[in-house]
Amino acid sequence: MADVERGNQSDVTEFILRGFRILHPFQMGPFVLVLLTYITTVAGNILIIVTVLVDRGLHTPMHVFLGNLSFLDIWYMSNIVPKMLQGFLAEKGMAISFNGCIAQLYIFGSQAATEILLLMVTAYGHYLAICNPLRYTALMNARVCIELVSCSWLGGFLFKPVIMAWIYRLRFCGPNEIYHFFCDFMPLVKLSCSDTHLITLAAFLLSVTGTLIPFLLTLISYAFIIAVIVKNLSSTVRRKAFSTCTSHLIVVSTFYGALAIVYVVPTASAAVNLNKTFSLIYSLVTPLLNPLIYSLRNKDVNDALRTMATRLMAFLRR
Repeated sequence: MADVERGNQSDVTEFILRGFRILHPFQMGPFVLVLLTYITTVAGNILIIVTVLVDRGLHTPMHVFLGNLSFLDIWYMSNIVPKMLQGFLAEKGMAISFNGCIAQLYIFGSQAATEILLLMVTAYGHYLAICNPLRYTALMNARVCIELVSCSWLGGFLFKPVIMAWIYRLRFCGPNEIYHFFCDFMPLVKLSCSDTHLITLAAFLLSVTGTLIPFLLTLISYAFIIAVIVKNLSSTVRRKAFSTCTSHLIVVSTFYGALAIVYVVPTASAAVNLNKTFSLIYSLVTPLLNPLIYSLRNKDVNDALRTMATRLMAFLRR
């Protein structure tokens, strides 16, 4: 059936997401695990957002960054996980319309780009706080904070439109089975019967540019932080600061490492399940780690949570 609404006529009007076919006989185990991870992550991030909004002591640039990261992670997971959960329960895969597939791919790519930028500005905020404490208030004022957050969101969502429009005009003649749990770029483009060499090269160059530069800037920020920690802080404070920096670097490395493996390893069929496994890391594990590492280990956030819990208990006892 032809889809006459698109600029380039195609025979395929929907795709079937096959997900983890190898797990189908044991689908309830992965289903429960993913569902619990999703609920835990969403609940944790909502708690952080509410805490940042309610507690005036957390109305600072750094906590604004963390609140935006929490909001993004909720949306990030909600774009992918519901379909993934349905796929675990569907023997023949999960159907998604052509337009729905393109929308999911665009939202996912934009959210990943925004996450990269937010992790970068969060690292920059930590750099200013530790390396320039006397000038921090002047350098990271409300206006700069709003500009950094706005640029992260705008930059993330203006990153993909050209590639998405290009994909939208590709011809898909069949088959329509995507062996993934969401509409990712390579599994989708491989199904096209158009010449995809140019779009694949363009997407690769765009992704490398948009990922490598923020990653290097993030590493540079933490390198300066570690240098200041080594030179100026006492051994007790140094251990605590190193612990915090190490935790942040673990999250950043996990996120970037999974992205790199997915988009660098060969696209042969033998690598399909490997790609899907590492896709789970940046779509499930990283959003779970972000509130645990960046926020729940933050002293100010913990103090605010304890204050909220105390007030809530006092209110319930009335």
